[in-house]
Amino acid sequence: MDNLGLVAIVSITIAGLTIAIGAVGPAIGEGIALANAMRALAQQPDKANTITRTLFVGMALVESTAIYCFVVSMILIFANPFWNHFLNQSGG
Repeated sequence: MDNLGLVAIVSITIAGLTIAIGAVGPAIGEGIALANAMRALAQQPDKANTITRTLFVGMALVESTAIYCFVVSMILIFANPFWNHFLNQSGG
């Protein structure tokens, strides 16, 4: 197997792992945040506006991690910086 094939296999594998781990972590974090927000709303219904606003900001921050993982995996698949390096080395 040549270097370009190895780079392709490793890039696709790492992109898959990035999406898998990058989606599971934020999903667990969002679930925990939502459960705690619901518990807080049940205990203090008069603070619903503050709790809801804080929950949405926190969810957006947690979800941004998953979006960054998605962007990294798309870069690895479609715009991999190593492709050109190994193509130039192989003369292709």
